[in-house]
Amino acid sequence: MKNNKPYRFILSGGGTGGHIYPAVAIADELKSRHPDAEFLFVGASDRMEMDKVPQAGYEIEGLWISGIQRKLTLRNLAFPLKLISSLLRSRKIVNTFKPNVVIGTGGFASGPLLHVASSKGVPSLIQEQNSFPGITNKLLAKKVNTICVAYEGLEKFFPKEKIKLTGNPIRKDLLQVKDKHIEGKDAFELKHNKQTLLVLGGSLGARRINQLIKDNIGFFEERDVQVVWQCGKLYYDQYKQYNELKNIQVHAFLNHMDLAYAAADVIISRAGAISVSELCIVGKPVIFIPSPNVAEDHQTKNAQSVADKNAAILIREKDLDVDFQTKFSDLISNDEKRKELSKHILSLALVNATNAIVDEVENLLNNK
Repeated sequence: MKNNKPYRFILSGGGTGGHIYPAVAIADELKSRHPDAEFLFVGASDRMEMDKVPQAGYEIEGLWISGIQRKLTLRNLAFPLKLISSLLRSRKIVNTFKPNVVIGTGGFASGPLLHVASSKGVPSLIQEQNSFPGITNKLLAKKVNTICVAYEGLEKFFPKEKIKLTGNPIRKDLLQVKDKHIEGKDAFELKHNKQTLLVLGGSLGARRINQLIKDNIGFFEERDVQVVWQCGKLYYDQYKQYNELKNIQVHAFLNHMDLAYAAADVIISRAGAISVSELCIVGKPVIFIPSPNVAEDHQTKNAQSVADKNAAILIREKDLDVDFQTKFSDLISNDEKRKELSKHILSLALVNATNAIVDEVENLLNNK
């Protein structure tokens, strides 16, 4: 029977851009298919989603929730109270908004919200970005209807019959990166006859990667490489002085990632799930330097899954002093090696991820 009322969707995910941007991409695709639909995001009240989601044009409600610290801290004493508060608030949100489907993309806030919604029989879907799932999605797996994943082999964490291999949602402007190489170099005022290294450490920055680039400025100059260095807003004041050098650009944040990717000949990056998915789409030679400080060391697992297919180079932080210059020199001087890595990483791209996830949401609507 045809639904005469506009669909209503709740999306919950946050804490990091890796949880927020997939949720926004899913909402955007749902909105394009159902222009009359109503949307509500639910996040943690003190995290970045409270700013980023309204910037994307959606309403958001905040829960008083955070994770459990791995060390014994006073903050952990408040966790039971926060959890109860968030469950009660989630119940009120679900009862008032009356969603047709709820969608979780990870992060602490999605736990209470999806627990309540699925317990009330609301069709529910979670999207897991990593090759090693976070604790929230592991706990929700038994309750939700559908689990969209970006990597194979997650049957050891989730019920096999619920898993759909879709990939991670990525920005549509990245699909045309290969046609923007000249435009990208011009946008950053780069020399067309020099190879360009793009360095990415995430929006906040990566301390060890920043140290590595600083220590190798002379090395890059010797190899005639120009550098676009996104050091992160936490570190910009510390490194902005290097903008005075001829072939080094230091940026706190890059607003036009499609053009930055397009300008690059080689990329150094962390290995967060969304970054890995984007880099597969972009198809440039990549050196992954995963953060060792994230839960379950999932960045190393993400990077390893690509490196094992000869589609990227993986260097652990502890090996940088010994391995970096050798591996970078081999890559920058070997055109065939760069072409090989590009070809292999492109073969891993799941370009229709957002559509595939929204198709699964449509299945839940139709089977309700």
